[in-house]
Amino acid sequence: MTAPVPDPRLRAMRAVVCDTDGVVTDTARLHAAAWKAAFDAHLRAHPPDDPAGRRPFDATADYLRYVDGRSRLDGAAAFLASRGPRPSPDTTGAVAAEKERLFTERLRTTGAHAYPGSLRLLRALRRAGTPLAAASASRHAREVLASAGALELFDACVDGTDAARLRLPGKPDPALFLESARRLGIPPAGCAVVEDALAGVDAARRGGFGLVVGVDRTAGPGTADALRRAGADIVVPDLAELLVAPREGAPS
Repeated sequence: MTAPVPDPRLRAMRAVVCDTDGVVTDTARLHAAAWKAAFDAHLRAHPPDDPAGRRPFDATADYLRYVDGRSRLDGAAAFLASRGPRPSPDTTGAVAAEKERLFTERLRTTGAHAYPGSLRLLRALRRAGTPLAAASASRHAREVLASAGALELFDACVDGTDAARLRLPGKPDPALFLESARRLGIPPAGCAVVEDALAGVDAARRGGFGLVVGVDRTAGPGTADALRRAGADIVVPDLAELLVAPREGAPS
């Protein structure tokens, strides 16, 4: 049987930059669980004056709106500000550090797994000779990709450690993706970006990337439309949907 090939819209791009959590690896649930534990503990210890602000962190809606795709500090600040006055740097840092501790504990206990459909597409892109970069605000990106058996598929990886060293601003600023394209040696207009977070899709569009693919893992009400509004050209529930039989046209 002939192996499937990437969708023609991806084949038209000279390189592909992929977010990691929620796109390549199934670690978004670990991040969401760690955020929930850290935020809920903070809300119990420091209940907001407004009773409505005391409700627990929603690991789906609040995660997608406030923290998905952002750096730890930016995500912590965004959520805490949604429940009361703008938090102090010390408060933001403490909550972010607790989230980091909880996530690391869960990662070392359960390990990371790659989405099978994502691995299939990445391997098809490599067979086609398409340069690939992984981009993540997480300092654990390389560890996560290696644990999932996916690190070797990428020609470059820009992670949270690189972002801190280079002082790259977080999403929705496109700096992380622009650095990834730079390391591949391809202008942004010749690169596709694959993202599951609204902030990441917005960043890719701001960066002038030639194709923006949104991954809608939640398939919740309105989530695909939200990704399109943020700038996604294509939205799929799984990256295997971007594989086609040789010489076939793009999927509908």
